[in-house]
Amino acid sequence: MTGTVAQIWRHPIKSHGREALQRVSLTEGRTMPWDRAWAVRHERSKADGTAWAPCANFSRGAKAPSLQAIQAVLDEADETLALSHPDLPDLHFDPATEQDRFLDWVGPIMPADRAASAAIIRVPDRGMTDTDFPSISLINLASHRAVGLRLGQDLSPLRWRGNFLLDGLAPWEEFDWIGKRLRIGTVEIEVRERIGRCLATAANPGTGKRDADTLNALQAGWGHTDFGVYAVVTGSGAVGLGDRIERLQ
Repeated sequence: MTGTVAQIWRHPIKSHGREALQRVSLTEGRTMPWDRAWAVRHERSKADGTAWAPCANFSRGAKAPSLQAIQAVLDEADETLALSHPDLPDLHFDPATEQDRFLDWVGPIMPADRAASAAIIRVPDRGMTDTDFPSISLINLASHRAVGLRLGQDLSPLRWRGNFLLDGLAPWEEFDWIGKRLRIGTVEIEVRERIGRCLATAANPGTGKRDADTLNALQAGWGHTDFGVYAVVTGSGAVGLGDRIERLQ
């Protein structure tokens, strides 16, 4: 395998914005720093911020596709966020003290027939990933291009909301990594499972509008609706753009 890291992304608020990185340090047994550090609990949620909770407890792109178009910039020093969306004014706020400003801001792009966003929660030292274990996600750009060819569309890979976007691999090679150990940059990881996909991937990350039948393309083309893989960090280190990914086992 000769893959390299083409893009690195974190998502400070789960389903509410993405931010590109040049380099990131990862710690054994932890999620990517600041990735899904916050999550937006909806009014029917049972999540209380004391522990990890499944994605159904939160406002997300599967139910509110316009959320896919949010971009984010995190100021790590003061833990504030700048959010932008093509249909909204820019917002700069503190998730700890200015939740009402955020809720007022995001409200106009939330569907009226869905549970309303109620509060931002944060679990200390644990990103609110979709897995019940602290995970990072890997996206193979060759597989992404295969889906685009199937649909006859030029798709943005940001639909998949992955952490590490990898190039130079064979399509679907990542599924052969399940249970294997890899090195990416100076980090060692173990690939755990495929990522089962939802309707969020149908939304264009530039507009927030559903414009691609990604799930049907996966099912019709490959007999499943999985895309990308989840891994756990087994050896601390750093990953930067252009770093190689190699198989250890």
